[in-house]
Amino acid sequence: MIKKVGLAVVIPLLIIGVYFLPQQGEHESSSDAPSDSAPENSQQTEKPDGERTQATINNIFSRAANGKIPNHSFTAGKTKIKSVTKKWGNYQETVQTNNGQYVQFPDNNVHFGIQHGTVFDIRLLDSRLSNIHYKKIKELKGEPDETHVYTDKTHDQIILVYDVNDDYRLKWVVPKPTDARPNPAVDHISVVMSPAYQLEKQVNTMTLDEKIGQMIFAGVSGTTVTEQTKKLIKEYKVGGFILYANNMKSPGQTVDFVNNIKQINKQHALPLLLGVDQEGGPVSRLPGELTGIPPNSKIGARNNPEYAREIGTLLGKMVKEYGFNLNFAPVMDVNSNPDNPVIGNRAFSSNPETVSRLGIQTMKGIQSQNVISVIKHFPGHGDTSVDSHLQLPTVNKDKAGLNKLELIPFKNAIQHGADVVMVAHILLPKIDKEYPSSMSKPVITGMLRKDFQYDGVIISDDMTMQAITNNYEIGQAAVKSVKAGTDIIMVAHDYDKVTTAVQGLTKAVHSGEISEERIDRSVKRIIRLKEKYHLSDAKTNPVNVQRLNNSIQNVLKE
Repeated sequence: MIKKVGLAVVIPLLIIGVYFLPQQGEHESSSDAPSDSAPENSQQTEKPDGERTQATINNIFSRAANGKIPNHSFTAGKTKIKSVTKKWGNYQETVQTNNGQYVQFPDNNVHFGIQHGTVFDIRLLDSRLSNIHYKKIKELKGEPDETHVYTDKTHDQIILVYDVNDDYRLKWVVPKPTDARPNPAVDHISVVMSPAYQLEKQVNTMTLDEKIGQMIFAGVSGTTVTEQTKKLIKEYKVGGFILYANNMKSPGQTVDFVNNIKQINKQHALPLLLGVDQEGGPVSRLPGELTGIPPNSKIGARNNPEYAREIGTLLGKMVKEYGFNLNFAPVMDVNSNPDNPVIGNRAFSSNPETVSRLGIQTMKGIQSQNVISVIKHFPGHGDTSVDSHLQLPTVNKDKAGLNKLELIPFKNAIQHGADVVMVAHILLPKIDKEYPSSMSKPVITGMLRKDFQYDGVIISDDMTMQAITNNYEIGQAAVKSVKAGTDIIMVAHDYDKVTTAVQGLTKAVHSGEISEERIDRSVKRIIRLKEKYHLSDAKTNPVNVQRLNNSIQNVLKE
């Protein structure tokens, strides 16, 4: 629901004197300097309380439609924090949140949310707002587009969110109504850029290097941070890392390793994606004396969706405990070929409906722990006879054939909220004679984006697998994959291959082979994913292996 404030509201407000009067000259959008003088109440025409309150609320909405609060010339999305400090001096307190940095000017009753030096959220904490009450806002403006609850040790509030137009949202923050206080007064208001506008502004402030870095998921060598790893973070601005068993020798070392990577990345605005393959069964990377999670084939034999969800929840807990925020699981392949050398007991079943039912619940269990789940290996690795780690597999099925079997679990998982889809290295000559699925536009854009209407993140399988390296140069493969529709390129081994992929993409943008607009589309998806899960580079506490094992054993006993 979009509520727009038009001339019918604005013109009367310019004629009558109202509480929270705009100041003379505020309409001059070229001015970025704040105005902090008080409204001239002595010149206001006296109005009955109801009319005055209505006029005030309408004025606040009309100002919010332009990204402003009453009595100030700040504009969300345009005002630079430097212009505020030039006028008011340094801010007194700062709070870092997942959305950005918040700075406070208590003497002026205004707080700001800042990203890359630009204000995106303006909060007014003016005592005169207490003349406006909860029920009056809803009476005049109807039900809000969203309602949120905020509770901590000192606050118990509700937030009424109104989308005033495509660019801005107005938030009314009031104490939570109670029987004793059914109509509380407003505590403060906030004018904030809409998520889409905020994302657009954020991406526009990023350099090309930062954007391309976000599109790389890199592997590292060793069990501690090396100079090469530092360089991938600091210079190449890589947006994600995957660790393997040879990177993790113990729970303590793993957490220290992950924490050190996070600490180095804190110089960047966006937190890292930190992933691991923790499927259960034979693909279990986390170190320590952990009780084993059964392979998917055993979960499939049990065929209990509730049990599958509990297993997914355990996988999410394990991954999170070690400091990771992304799990490359579950496997959604249908094990339709008994000679398959790479899937086998990693699949839930040879029945696509069983794979769908159990895979979706495992995915939801992982997500329940605020861990990103990656479903794999689209469009289906279950009917291959060679391992793509060693050579390029071929599946001689057309789209209709895939839709009858392999694609069913992926389609169902996407409809149930899959966040990330990994695309495999499989040649489908009846769909694309030239390129494997991980580099194929008919597969990625045609099937995933168009046929399945999927707008989440797409990541390639590891581009250092021999299915790719035997046939393509890594930079060329990265470029082709992005052109086909991939958002994140996985380069899980070899520092030189990671940097070659980055350089290949950078060169392709500079030459015009890939437009920066195309890069921006992927970066927006990646940022939305990171924001959805409220990722941060905060330090992870030591692993409690015993507690994890107790949780695992309790589920396995059932």
